[in-house]
Amino acid sequence: MSALLSIDNVTRAFGGLRAVDGASFDVAPGEVLGLIGPNGAGKTTLINVITGVHPATSGKVVFDGRDITRMKSHQIAKMGLSRTFQIVQPFPKMTVLENVAAGALFGGQAANIADASAAAMEQLRFTGLAQVAHNPALSLTLAQRKRLEFAKGLAMKPRILMLDEVNAGLNSTEVEEALTMIRKVAESGVSIILIEHLLKVVLSVSNRIVVLHHGKLIAEGAPQAVLRDPAVVEAYLGAKYAARYGGVA
Repeated sequence: MSALLSIDNVTRAFGGLRAVDGASFDVAPGEVLGLIGPNGAGKTTLINVITGVHPATSGKVVFDGRDITRMKSHQIAKMGLSRTFQIVQPFPKMTVLENVAAGALFGGQAANIADASAAAMEQLRFTGLAQVAHNPALSLTLAQRKRLEFAKGLAMKPRILMLDEVNAGLNSTEVEEALTMIRKVAESGVSIILIEHLLKVVLSVSNRIVVLHHGKLIAEGAPQAVLRDPAVVEAYLGAKYAARYGGVA
């Protein structure tokens, strides 16, 4: 199966720091790809490069056969790539519905405000937020704000949805509810790139895992095999403990 998204030797440097350093991997249609690594590994920076927030210093990003490396964020969004943000910052004085409708308009799939509102309400029902649709976003709990981010991304009608720490700060019940939604989205044919620190979450939903460390891709493959890779164990636990532990799951 041909790749829907290809990351080809992508580097993003900030001065002398290479936050992403020559990363290469593909994402297949309908795949759930776990993107993991220790804090500061370059995961969010890579998502920012893919979505046009930061242009790649070198390398190439290809989506559905088209080079999107130098495109603007709104152009990329309209092609069918959407993402959530690790730090959730909704428009606080706008309603929940208006926040999600803004995503539908930004993604270019809604022709007007009425269409955007309809698309927004569909995703609010899916994420369990319909009952607070007309409340200000400022009033939401953390778990609800995470769902709001999810709904905004889905309202853009993505072909690839990138979820950046969507489970961070949630309790076990909330995580299970989020996983149910992620699985349903994947079953609908949307490819997902999942940035996640909860490795058991990654194992439960990912078809494949890519590991970044200091901006470099150090492992790629089936989840259980990757988490037994000595380089991955060392990245998470340090060289002192790598020999003692057989994996990081």
